[in-house]
Amino acid sequence: MAELEQKSAPGSEWWRSAVIYQIYPRSFADASGDGIGDLPGITSRLDDLKELGIDAIWLSPFMTSPQRDAGYDVADYRDVDPLFGTLADFDEMLAQAHARGIRVIVDLVPNHSSDQHPWFQAALKAGPGSRERARYVFRDGRGENGELPPNNWESVFGGGMWERITEADGTPGQWYLHIFDATQPDFDWTNEEVREEFRSILRFWLDRGVDGFRVDVAHGMVKEAGLPDYAPVADADSMGGGEENVPYWGQDEVHDIYRDWHTVLAEYDGDRALCGEAWLPTLAKTALWVRPDEMHQTFNFPYLMTPWGASALRDVIRESLDEFGAVGAPSTWVLSNHDVVRHASRLALTADNPQGEGIGPNSPGKPDRAIGLSRGRAATTLMLALPGSAYLYQGEELGLPEAMEIPDEFRQDPTWFRTNGERYGRDGCRVPLPWVADAPAYGFNDTGASWLPQPPEWAEYARDVERGVEGSTLSLYQELLRVRRERGLGAGSLVWEDLDPNAVAFRRGDLHVAANLGDDPIELPADARFVVQSEPFSGTALPPNTAAWYVRG
Repeated sequence: MAELEQKSAPGSEWWRSAVIYQIYPRSFADASGDGIGDLPGITSRLDDLKELGIDAIWLSPFMTSPQRDAGYDVADYRDVDPLFGTLADFDEMLAQAHARGIRVIVDLVPNHSSDQHPWFQAALKAGPGSRERARYVFRDGRGENGELPPNNWESVFGGGMWERITEADGTPGQWYLHIFDATQPDFDWTNEEVREEFRSILRFWLDRGVDGFRVDVAHGMVKEAGLPDYAPVADADSMGGGEENVPYWGQDEVHDIYRDWHTVLAEYDGDRALCGEAWLPTLAKTALWVRPDEMHQTFNFPYLMTPWGASALRDVIRESLDEFGAVGAPSTWVLSNHDVVRHASRLALTADNPQGEGIGPNSPGKPDRAIGLSRGRAATTLMLALPGSAYLYQGEELGLPEAMEIPDEFRQDPTWFRTNGERYGRDGCRVPLPWVADAPAYGFNDTGASWLPQPPEWAEYARDVERGVEGSTLSLYQELLRVRRERGLGAGSLVWEDLDPNAVAFRRGDLHVAANLGDDPIELPADARFVVQSEPFSGTALPPNTAAWYVRG
């Protein structure tokens, strides 16, 4: 559509207020029937997304990959993995999305490549000190014969963060760094050749017409000089969001990379956007990623990780608006993604669950499904009233819980294997979506194949069961998005209201927003006229685990 190609006036760019829907391609829709979602499957469901009311889609990785980490191990940054289709399929999907007024953001994985990437294969064949090795983080080992890793760092997926290679002559050789799996060697971002390669990759996709990039592990691309030893605390989140001064997270030099990328995107029309995945210990540090000459957005993970409690939630919203506002950026709001327990389950957990650990059959504190869904719906109702940009994760509009009972033999997350089953990992939020209750694979495809098993309760969450049904989670999301768009809630500011200690309440113009995070009903004004309720209720007493939008008079 023509409007997708127009630059906006400063301060009104589309990404400042957009609702962006994350698609995890292998689990969204499968047109080929092989059990893995694909690009033609996405194209076939664009009308459903248009009906939902979102502004843009973000696609998790679909580039050429051995799929050791579900596509986050890229072997060719300029092509589509045959699992998902072809470049022609991508171009058709992009054109069809744009025809519906939906922008498209693609995932870029710059911290590391696959070990099958031609650059890494060349590095293995070349010797120490070579140009080929200088593209990655290779180091000599410690110990008398180099038999010990260069430092004590532990991988996000468990086990050591270093892998020793065998040199071309058959002797034990250098070690290479991998923050994640051993099949995902880290690039050395002090190398100008790496920087120029990624400028070229950005332009390849921008030239095809993409509207922006979500940048994977945006806080991990630069490591502290000297690679000093470091051991996180035992209960640390896997991506480091709660810790200060981690030598492989959040180094100041990453900002030079994003200033450089900002200039590349500015060459193109259409307000192209960068969104960073940066797990950082404070919102003040998170806001540094979105200064005017760097990224346009970064995920608000402190908001995502806030537990179910009114005081904590009020504090993180206030701080988010203050810190992002101080650098002239919109806050983003997000509750679920492909790396965390779905919020319709997470918000009802009764035991600690560090990010990346997942939940499964033997996890403590497993959630009550009804409480989790009510809190999930209330949390989304609150979130979509906040000024800024919001991210939704596929399936949350159906109220999908975490799939907890996946049999061990079907699990595929590297975390499960590298921890010998001690951590379940992320498979539970990645199970393919249910579209049609009584169809094979619940309408994910026509064959019944599914790369992860779909639980039997998926039938009650299927899109065809919820579509047009008053009170369904799908209908709630559609109504929230419609009213948000009509009232322009993505822009502007809010005014806090003092309703109750267990409430989060504020006003957006004449629209009042209230969420009850306590155990008892909260009385709203007698003249409240409801616009949206996260759960149906009568009268003006707001039930626990419920949120509402209302006007007065």
